[in-house]
Amino acid sequence: MIDIQVRRATPADAESLVRLRALMLAAMGNEVGGPDTPWQLAARDWFADQLKSPDTFAAYVAEDPVAGVVAGAAGSVDAHAPGPYDQSGVRGHLYNVSTEPDFRRRGLARACVVALMDWFRDEAAVGQVELHATDDGIDLYRDLGFIETRFPTLRFRTTKA
Repeated sequence: MIDIQVRRATPADAESLVRLRALMLAAMGNEVGGPDTPWQLAARDWFADQLKSPDTFAAYVAEDPVAGVVAGAAGSVDAHAPGPYDQSGVRGHLYNVSTEPDFRRRGLARACVVALMDWFRDEAAVGQVELHATDDGIDLYRDLGFIETRFPTLRFRTTKA
């Protein structure tokens, strides 16, 4: 059996995180284009920059010794007004959970998410973590203790993308 390691991502992993993000977005029905599209170039720079802020951003990747990074999950710390269920005003947001098709159903995304949840709890000290789940991922998140909220997420675009 090949030994796939889960580790905290570094700025050198930015390109892999963008590749995984493109896989995730394509699976959600988005047109992502090739690796040199403007959004992917901007995302690569963004991930490289965010990975230099270990107190407010973390990503964990699963790395195969031959194929390289094959799965990952990212998360950031956001400030919010305190509320009755979270007086800290500090929340986590989990996103960019994706696995290369040939490596799915091996628990790699789960391992990356669990590592990230440990970071949220132990290092970032957030009161709660939120995410937007796809149909493919919702069972994983429920199994890890995430619950559905009563209110749907809505989006308003201020500019054309």
